[in-house]
Amino acid sequence: MTQNSEGRQPSTGAAATDGPEIPADVAALGYEEAKDELIRIVAQLESGGAPLEASLALWERGEALAAQCQRRLDGARERLDRATANGSEAPAAGASPADGADDDTD
Repeated sequence: MTQNSEGRQPSTGAAATDGPEIPADVAALGYEEAKDELIRIVAQLESGGAPLEASLALWERGEALAAQCQRRLDGARERLDRATANGSEAPAAGASPADGADDDTD
């Protein structure tokens, strides 16, 4: 398989490059969607009402969802790192473009 400029194999959407295989339906989820489903699965598992096979299936799905969340977070971190390396630092959380600018209220 070919490697990208970072020496890693390109993602096919079915698996993360550095982790467990992620099913295509999970790989298509955004961070918030994957996190919300993972929270529901954890609640189901904690309730203890599912039979063993169903619990194992939930556990496996939860593992895939957790890996997808991590993949999305890693991607966001890489984007931030690239943006700051290019001199276009991201504004602080909650800061507006006018923050730090002189205003005429004095």
